[in-house]
Amino acid sequence: MSASSSSMVDPNFIYKRILTYAVLVLLAYVFLFPLLFMVISSFKPQQQIFADLYSIRALLPVGEVSLDNYRAVFRKSAIETMFLNSVIITGTTVVLGLLVNSLAAFALSRLRWKGQQLMLTLVIALLIIPFEAISVPLLMLVAHLPWVGWENGQFVLHGSWLNSLQVQILPMVANAFSIFLFYQFFRDIPKDFDEAAAIDGASPWQIYWKVIVPMSWPVFATVAILQFLHMWNQYLWPIMVVQGEAARPLQPGIQQFFGTTTEWGEIMAYASMVTVPVLIVFLAFQKRFVRSMASAGVKG
Repeated sequence: MSASSSSMVDPNFIYKRILTYAVLVLLAYVFLFPLLFMVISSFKPQQQIFADLYSIRALLPVGEVSLDNYRAVFRKSAIETMFLNSVIITGTTVVLGLLVNSLAAFALSRLRWKGQQLMLTLVIALLIIPFEAISVPLLMLVAHLPWVGWENGQFVLHGSWLNSLQVQILPMVANAFSIFLFYQFFRDIPKDFDEAAAIDGASPWQIYWKVIVPMSWPVFATVAILQFLHMWNQYLWPIMVVQGEAARPLQPGIQQFFGTTTEWGEIMAYASMVTVPVLIVFLAFQKRFVRSMASAGVKG
């Protein structure tokens, strides 16, 4: 009797689970609806989009479906160049940022040196300063910085960083929030690992590279995702420092594309090409991202 009663499932538990899943499905629908509508609409002509707008067909690839909108995007804009620029800018910044910011956090969390607490305080203080507050002084600085370029088979000295890829990369490599995330994660790793490696004759660089980095992949994935999102969606800074098309990334290019078309299908196609890479990167690092947030968190 007791065995049969213990095997019965509590009805309240079932109701709670059903309610939980219903809420999750509703939230998933709310968040995915705009994205799904954008992608599906990118394959439809404008008349079809408005005809399906108030029915479930708006979320289904039915009707006049084709790749004409994507062909129009390539025909009316230099999206292949802008896409390549965004990939170079974002990829280079993320790779350099992971190295520079993690090394800075390693020095702040694992080493002992004069002025360490002051430097940590400055990093934390930088978290509350918006980029807009320093964008104009930074613009004046990069406008007068020299740069050695390569043109027509020879080195050329440029008197400014404007209208280049490096002006969109180098000022964005060091990031206070990324340093803080690394610092929080590194600080929770027991110092015993460092001491054991030091006894074996390991240098600080070897401790960082062979001890700390292999134990910190979740936070590296988290910072990579956050920096990727930040750089891929950069709009203000490229608008300020790039006037030509040769070094223009995708986000500022969408404003230019709006001036060449009134077709919503083409606009949806452009927006889809900008959004899909973000989803791919997030899905690729999703497990490490969630694991890092669950284990380290963002502590104030």
